[in-house]
Amino acid sequence: MSRKISMKTAINEALDLEMRRDPTVIVMGEDIVGGTGANGEDDAWGGVLGVTKGLYAKHGDRLMDTPLSESAYIGAAVGAAACGLRPVAELMFMDFMGVCFDQIFNQAAKFRYMFGGKAQTPVVIRGMVGAGFRAAAQHSQMLTPLFTHIPGLKVVCPSNAYDAKGLLIQSIRDNDPVIFCEHKNLYGLECDVPAESYAIPFGEANILRDGDDVTIVSYGLTVHRALEAATALAKDRIEAEVIDLRTLSPIDWDTIIESVERTGRLVVVDEAHPRCNLATDIAAFVGQNAFGALKAGAQMVTGPHTPVPFSPSLEDLYVPSAEAIAAAVRRTLSPTGSRSHGIAA
Repeated sequence: MSRKISMKTAINEALDLEMRRDPTVIVMGEDIVGGTGANGEDDAWGGVLGVTKGLYAKHGDRLMDTPLSESAYIGAAVGAAACGLRPVAELMFMDFMGVCFDQIFNQAAKFRYMFGGKAQTPVVIRGMVGAGFRAAAQHSQMLTPLFTHIPGLKVVCPSNAYDAKGLLIQSIRDNDPVIFCEHKNLYGLECDVPAESYAIPFGEANILRDGDDVTIVSYGLTVHRALEAATALAKDRIEAEVIDLRTLSPIDWDTIIESVERTGRLVVVDEAHPRCNLATDIAAFVGQNAFGALKAGAQMVTGPHTPVPFSPSLEDLYVPSAEAIAAAVRRTLSPTGSRSHGIAA
């Protein structure tokens, strides 16, 4: 049975189902319960945007409020995973990963390799990403490329409630560390989601729209901007194929290459800064592995190489728009292939 629920509710549901299924699953983070041990409501907050609200009543002390020390509780989560638990640790914002990055990339990501394949570290680190929420430069970054650079980490960034539930369940069951990126502007977006438990395998992109003229690849919030652009382009008889990556490491190279070999054109959309991001990664890979199929140079549409601005009007310009994506598509179809730096506009 499916119901229309929000991405925030789908994430909460995935946590609830996995905690019911597996007693080794624990959840920890700053104010993920809120109020525990104080007079008044025990479950007062449920995280900064209420994603874990209600889970404490169902699972009690398996949800743990932590001190305001990311290095301490992410380190504790990694250690707990190495000792047989399956922790889900919430960073309020992925921007705070700088405080605990050593625990992530020098510890969790390397245990399996450094212990000869015998160690497992089934930890999930959840956190909000992305701009457009008026949260300023320290709470609005899309830092996914920093995680995809690290061998040993799996990186997920869903674009909708259905994927969020299935991918989070898969993340919790996985035996390697997973960085689970949740775009805060998608929390309220609803779609049909089954009530039962299901898992979506990593490394399987989703083709959301078929097309023969150009391939548009994206993830997270900008998937929806890509679909808007494709709808507008269709009015001019330009049919764009839109691919939602869903997981960024592993990445579904086969689906991307097969699409580009058919369309001959590529536009990659990434909200992250333009240097060394998913857009540059994918454009380079396609250039190396499907150069002969390309009818035009790959185009990249990204955020600019600046901190995320606090000004609402500037922040709106910062995130790649449907208009910028459509313009990039038109450049691939132009006989002259007008040059562009691919910055959001």
